[in-house]
Amino acid sequence: MLAMLPLPLQGEEQTEPASAPAVAQEQGAEHADTLAPGPLQAARPSGTMEHARDYLSGKITGFASDIDRFFGGDRHFQESNPSVIQMNLTRTTGYGGDRKLELAARANLRLPVTEGRLRLLIETDPEQNVVKAQKNAPVVLRKAVTTPKSLALAARIAIVEESAWRFRTDLGIKFPLPPKPFVRSSGSYSVPLADWRLTAAQSVYWFNTLGVGETSALDLERIWSEDALFRASTVVTWLKDKHTFDLRQDMSLFHTLNDRSVLLYQASAFGVSKPQYLVTDYALLVDYRYRMHQKWLYFEIIPQLHFPRDRQYQNNFALSMRLEMLFDDSR
Repeated sequence: MLAMLPLPLQGEEQTEPASAPAVAQEQGAEHADTLAPGPLQAARPSGTMEHARDYLSGKITGFASDIDRFFGGDRHFQESNPSVIQMNLTRTTGYGGDRKLELAARANLRLPVTEGRLRLLIETDPEQNVVKAQKNAPVVLRKAVTTPKSLALAARIAIVEESAWRFRTDLGIKFPLPPKPFVRSSGSYSVPLADWRLTAAQSVYWFNTLGVGETSALDLERIWSEDALFRASTVVTWLKDKHTFDLRQDMSLFHTLNDRSVLLYQASAFGVSKPQYLVTDYALLVDYRYRMHQKWLYFEIIPQLHFPRDRQYQNNFALSMRLEMLFDDSR
């Protein structure tokens, strides 16, 4: 990044660059103050660094937002200002898979005249979205907490402060009858750190099936190259009824191939805090996502290798395939 600094104008008859004092004398005393070192000049490097930092932060934010939008990630769904409707059909075979087709759908609808502060949410199995702390790729979790199938309807109050702080609270009910209430509240903060962007998020929730729970997440992102983004994610989930922490670490590299396809390379580790801190599974995966039609129909194929502790860390293969429809006002 080059900072554009004002340069003194020189007459056509000059053959050699003139010094700052000479130019000041030729152009008048009123220009001498702007060229002579002083408080304004001393502040300029700091201002230039600030502009450079803001530019890089904006570039990382834009790149990461585009990646999350393309993958239909949870961050895009939760933080998108326009309305978002997402439906997908997934089938997993091999390790942890049952060959069944799993249908999931959710909608985050912006209500008119509220400037995005009041929203309506419709989703299937809302507990899974917080328990799995899902990232961009559907990693198979054999011992994940399971809950009965349900459909949820919720009202959300969202607050955004200077694009750095975000707060949202959901009050909802689950079906089938009789309806069962639930509540979720979360906040996040994003800040640039040199060539990186740090995003910290925390959420607390209560469901009748899970009890009280809390999830903390920390993301570090950096532009790896012109067509690649690196992201390191740490997620910790605590459920009161389990009295334990579920731990997850992801190292992800998103590689944009062209305007229709992106590759995700990801290495993950999963662990628990009881009976002692230990790693329960390692996973390696490649996620190929292809935009099949327009900007709303996508197909994914995700081969995975798992190294679970209960199988003496021997490699186990799994393959997931997903067809997804993704609609939002920005497309």
